[in-house]
Amino acid sequence: MMVKRNSLIFLTAFGLLLTGCSKSGLEITKDDILEVARDDANATKSECENVSIKEQKGSYIVSFNTNGGSYEYKIGKDGIIKERSFKRGAKEESNETEEPVKEETTKKEEEKSSTSFDEGQQQAINAVLANSGLGQSDVTNITCSLDSNTNQYTVTFVLNDVTTTATVDSTTFTVLSTILG
Repeated sequence: MMVKRNSLIFLTAFGLLLTGCSKSGLEITKDDILEVARDDANATKSECENVSIKEQKGSYIVSFNTNGGSYEYKIGKDGIIKERSFKRGAKEESNETEEPVKEETTKKEEEKSSTSFDEGQQQAINAVLANSGLGQSDVTNITCSLDSNTNQYTVTFVLNDVTTTATVDSTTFTVLSTILG
């Protein structure tokens, strides 16, 4: 009887310890946010230049350049990437003059897309572009259509004169296949 009682006390204490740990409110630092962005870009710390991290409405805006291009991320304070943008061929010049122009372009792109595509189509497009590591401003000739028989969106776009076609599940917005050419 004593062994059962000690085991019960131990399990109760262990459960309370775990419960306390899960509600500890760990806060993600700017270094953590930068690490999320670098991991997503597959870039090491030494490859990143002109690093900028700004706090904005419950999120962080992270931007940096690598030899492959320039990256910009909107990452929530929970560490989840909300938006990403990639442009090939990073410039060695200061990034400060480019950022406002990029933000205006992004806002104009969003206005165009909201009038051209319904919410489901835009989610499918966003899933395909995120899966490809691209932003909507990186590609041209975007089309999106829903096949009601298969419940799949077909997204097509052109990047560097190469047409890409992808299928996306209409309920989960998971990219099912991507075909180049």
